Amino acid sequence: MADVELAISPEKVCAVAALARRWDAKDAVTETDVASNPADDLQAAVLENHPDDPALRELVSLINGLSEDEQIDLVALAWLGRGDDSVENFESLRQAAAEAHNTRTARYLCGTPLLGDYLQEGLAQFDLSCEEFEPGRPDAESPEASGGSSG
Repeated sequence: MADVELAISPEKVCAVAALARRWDAKDAVTETDVASNPADDLQAAVLENHPDDPALRELVSLINGLSEDEQIDLVALAWLGRGDDSVENFESLRQAAAEAHNTRTARYLCGTPLLGDYLQEGLAQFDLSCEEFEPGRPDAESPEASGGSSG
């Protein structure tokens, strides 16, 4: 394992991963008639990826609320989890993420299929887990409950 201190807390990474999974679980929009009656289409719209989807808005808001260093490490963790490099070379992933950083980080990450899986795999390479932060666990604590941001 690399001797690297992450700029983003595991709690925040796990919160992003959980929201990303909610977004990933949705399907492409099949009904473009926004005037349709939800009762007639059996509420299918709630299962589709719409640009104004609350899950997407929450994910974008969370990512945009991170500091620049946290966003950089989030991208680097996603790349690590995707298999772009090894944990021993995390600093080079971090440097590449810093060079690529811009104001569209949330859009980039939200467009990454399997983002939640990649983030959890990236954390796992640091011997960290989201298990203790899963909702419904008695010892689970949200980033907001633990004081918001760290860094």
